[in-house]
Amino acid sequence: MKGNGAQRRTKTYLIDTNVVLHDSACLQFFRPHDVAIPLVVLEELDRFKRGSGDIHYHAREFLRTIDELPGDALSETGLPLGEDAGHLRIVCSEGMHKEVRRKFRQDTADHDILSAALALRDRNPERPVILVSKDTNLRVKARSFGILAEDFTGDAQDETGPYTGTRLVENISGELIHEFFEGDGDVPVSHFENITDPHANENFIIKNCSQSVLATYREPEQSLRLLSRQNVYGITPRNAEQCFAVQALTDDSIQLVTLAGKAGTGKTLLALAAALECRARYRQILLARPLIPLSNRDIGYLPGDADSKIDPYMQPLFDNLSVISHQLGDRHEQASRIQRLRESGKLQITPLAFLRGRTLPRVFFIVDEAQNLTPHEVKTIVTRAGEGSKVVFTGDTRQIDQPYLDARSNGFSSLIRRMTGQPLYAHIALEKGERSALSNLASELL
Repeated sequence: MKGNGAQRRTKTYLIDTNVVLHDSACLQFFRPHDVAIPLVVLEELDRFKRGSGDIHYHAREFLRTIDELPGDALSETGLPLGEDAGHLRIVCSEGMHKEVRRKFRQDTADHDILSAALALRDRNPERPVILVSKDTNLRVKARSFGILAEDFTGDAQDETGPYTGTRLVENISGELIHEFFEGDGDVPVSHFENITDPHANENFIIKNCSQSVLATYREPEQSLRLLSRQNVYGITPRNAEQCFAVQALTDDSIQLVTLAGKAGTGKTLLALAAALECRARYRQILLARPLIPLSNRDIGYLPGDADSKIDPYMQPLFDNLSVISHQLGDRHEQASRIQRLRESGKLQITPLAFLRGRTLPRVFFIVDEAQNLTPHEVKTIVTRAGEGSKVVFTGDTRQIDQPYLDARSNGFSSLIRRMTGQPLYAHIALEKGERSALSNLASELL
């Protein structure tokens, strides 16, 4: 979808409303080609511009961008988009195209967009028209008319494979493994010939036939640091990846952590346990997750006050706190402390919608189900962090509930791609399920 600057401007990209609501800066991804916007898309954006959500923000920003462009958007030439870029045109409705009317009797916004695409193609058959939409149904309809159709992937993850944050290194000599135990636990990475281009805070499982060690790459020292299994608030890691996760979650020098994995791998549980373990170093522990309302209805439709509206969405977080309390024993002092932290507001569960405009200093901030966030929403969350804060995102890109996000374009994947290698960041992909044998079997087979 991205054009080559040296290429002639031979294409017209017709964009759907959901592309703008996903990223108001989408126009930059179509250089050097022309962009067309059906009038019905502008009318839909006008209905979205009032509100406090991210989609309302994107609608307003996009409309402001068009307003600032010089010229007449309704003219044949349209508005210039800048150097090495094409022009932006607003395509006025001429009624349903005869081909669309022959297949679909109902007059809808999607069919207006299809009609606009066909009209553009009819006017200039030599110039390819590509419909860009995050709506799979509309793309299928467009292809039935011979119209090229693409998903918007301007901010999507590259096809180089996901970064797991963990690397297995085998056939290491026993002498080299013993180096970890002879000094302060640090071994220069240069001693390992088969470890190349390590990322900051990347983790390594180092093995030979009879021994193995877990280590993390420390970029400032350019060394591998030995890790040991660490209990956090009654929760003990059960595998190597969980050990790496606990280390990153409790390391104050790492201010941003992402934990990826399927259901039952312990992402949220470890994040909560680590936050409770480190509670003395933070002013507040804040737990949040995106609200995915049923039937696209806002929580305002639900009965009760704000707490009763959001409690059903937050129940998985409450469940994980219960698991930690149960692990400790209900009468244990640490289990009682969880309730006291909640009553005092030092442990707070909140929806992400309530965070806009806030600054969060010295907060251990956990965002669950991050795969349902857009890249812009993730950026908004991370920029809330004040001095001394730590932000943790947990997610599973195989369980996306948003209709216009996929495993490549969601904000969680985008965050991992953009932050990999940064000294303040660590990522761990948790592979092994630890919830139960039945949960593991269901994850694999169902």
